[in-house]
Formats: sequence, C-alpha cells, structure tokens
Amino acid sequence: MTIRIAPLISVALLLLIGIWGWFLSQESGGRILALSLLAGAAFGIVLQRGRFCFLCNFRDLVEKREAGGVIAILVALAAGAVFYQIVMTAWAPVPQPGRLPPGAHIGPVGWVLALAAAIFGLGAALSGSCLSAHFYRLGEGAFGSLVALAGAGLGFIAGFASWNSLYTATVFDDAPLWLPHSLGYTGALLLSLALLFLLVVAALWWSKGRLHAADRERRSPSTLPEISRALFIDRWPPVLTGILIALISAFAYFRIAPLGVTQELGSVVRTGGLRLGLVPETLAGLDTARGCISAIKTALLSPNGLFVSGLILASFASALFAGQFKPVWPNGRGLALRFIGGLLMGWGGMTALGCTVGVLLSGIHAGAVSGWVFLLFCALGTLVGLRLVKAISG
Repeated sequence: MTIRIAPLISVALLLLIGIWGWFLSQESGGRILALSLLAGAAFGIVLQRGRFCFLCNFRDLVEKREAGGVIAILVALAAGAVFYQIVMTAWAPVPQPGRLPPGAHIGPVGWVLALAAAIFGLGAALSGSCLSAHFYRLGEGAFGSLVALAGAGLGFIAGFASWNSLYTATVFDDAPLWLPHSLGYTGALLLSLALLFLLVVAALWWSKGRLHAADRERRSPSTLPEISRALFIDRWPPVLTGILIALISAFAYFRIAPLGVTQELGSVVRTGGLRLGLVPETLAGLDTARGCISAIKTALLSPNGLFVSGLILASFASALFAGQFKPVWPNGRGLALRFIGGLLMGWGGMTALGCTVGVLLSGIHAGAVSGWVFLLFCALGTLVGLRLVKAISG
C-alpha cells in the first residue's frame, strides 16, 4: 500500500462511518445508535492521535519519567468534571440526599471495588494496555490485543460466577457515594480540581518537566505541511487531548450515556454464557447498579456496541492516515501475558462495574467517590504489575 492510497482509504472509511450513522438515524429510535457510533469514532481518533492509554501513560511516567500522557489524563479528568457539572446542575439543580443525577456512573464504594480496581491495574500492566487502549490498538494492527480481549471475556465469566457471593457479602451494603451530597456542587468541583492540580504538580516534579522524549525536536508549525503533520502525524499535545476527551465524555453523558467500553463485551459474554450454563441466571442487584452494566442482549445493535465499533474503525483510519498502522503479533510469552492480563482485567472490570473509562473517567467526572477509589487502587495494582513484568522480562 502506497502512502498516496492510505489517506484515501482513511477518508473513505470515515465517510462510510458517517453514512452508516446517517442510515442508523433514519430508523425509529436510531438517533441514539447514530450518535453512539459517531461519538465512538471521535473517541477512537482522539485516543489514537493523543496516544491516550491509562496504562501506557502511567508506565511512561514511572519508568521513563515522561509526564505528557499522565498530564493528558489529568486534564481530561479536570475538564470533564467542569463540563459534567454544567449538565448535572441543569438536570438536578440541588443535590438532594438519596437522589443521584440521572444515569451517572456513581458506583458502590467498598473493599470489593478497591480489590477489583487493583486486580484490573495488575492485569493492565501484564497485558500492556488497559481495555480501552486494546480496542484502539487493534486499529493500529496490534493483533495481540485480540488475545487480551479473549482473556477479558473469560474474566467476565469468572466475575459473573463470583458476583452473587460478593454482592451478598458486602456490595449490597456498599453505598454509592456522591461528593455533591456532602460538599455541594461547588465544593465537590473545587475539591476534585485541587486534587487533580496536586497530581499534575507531582507528575511534573517526578518527570522534571519532561513531557515526551521527542519534545525537544518539535517546532511550532508555521507552514501548511508542518501544520498538517501536527494534525495528522505527530502526537497531539497533552492539554488538547485531555480537553477533547472531556468534551466527548460530556457530550456522551448529555445525549447518550456516560462513557464506557466494557458494557458490550460483558453483555455478549453474559448472554452467551447464560445459554451455555456458565453464568448464573440471576445476578443479584447487577441490573440496577450504576456503571457499565452487562445486560442480557435483546438486539443485535446496541449503543455501546456501536460506540466500540466506531472507536476501532476510526482508530484504524487515523493510524492508516498517519502511517502508523503496523500489524504485529507478539511472541509466545507476550501472548501469555496478554491473555492472563486480559483475564484479570475482565474480572476486575466486571466486578468494579467498569474500567478506567467507565468507572475512573466517567466516575470522577460525575463527582463519584468510586472513581477516586478506582484511580488509587488501580494505580497501586499497576505498580505491582509493572514490577512483575520487569522481573519476568529479566
């Protein structure tokens, strides 16, 4: 494939996504499906162009002392908290006790959430990416991600098998804590922004102000070719990436549902597992919980399924245009680590009611304590996982 053909294929693919969305919107009730597809496509492009991966960015900070990726995450969390509050105050002007904003991912907080987040972080480190990044990396030709996603499917089955016991033991009594209940909207937002600011300062201190390894070679674009390269080839700046992620998150919450990438995978696994007798027929309290809930599939197309489809396809188009589509297949050890890591992420994501997108990103945006708990314990699990990978690699 020549460099001239690749951009044409990329543009054609993005046009096809747009046409698909238009056809979906013409059907009865299809507007949500169309918006989900287009939001997923936008998310996939930003993930690919900004290299927005929770695990990869955290690993760069810890091992390479490069803070750019983590800054993008923290900016996304801060900007999203502001954008979300605009939506929530319109829907629920006063945070009344016992009531939560419609649809927001405000999950139960307890030791099960902490354990699930730590296991998820450990799995992400072993597999080389978090689940959302495995989806966008498929578009770049990282076919080892298929093995990680297959492992995640089995992890979901394990999560369903353990859910009733965990729910009865503790999750049933774990309250969904929402910061505005205690601090009001303004207090909750100020606290979140203060914590995120401290994390930005800590990241910059640890990295000594270094964002990315190639920062010193960059020049400010002044000609059309340089501007085009900055848009379509080079990694997007951390602040721009974070703000775009936050905008997509707020738009999705306002028009569709909070961002999440595990719901469709979990729903497919639950439906198939139920038919094979691998999943309990009754999962206590799961369908009424808040988060990326794995409901039994009743239709071929679902909003989250189209969101993930748009994410993968648009990531492929973006990578192809940038010359970054490079099919790779890991060696045996790499495949084993991806599968084991996926298995752990599947159990952690199912049990925590989401992943780094559905719980951490959407949760912190909504002012949910569950998002902060997931952030803390996922980071701890990731640190253990990175040390383990380093020991295995020798």
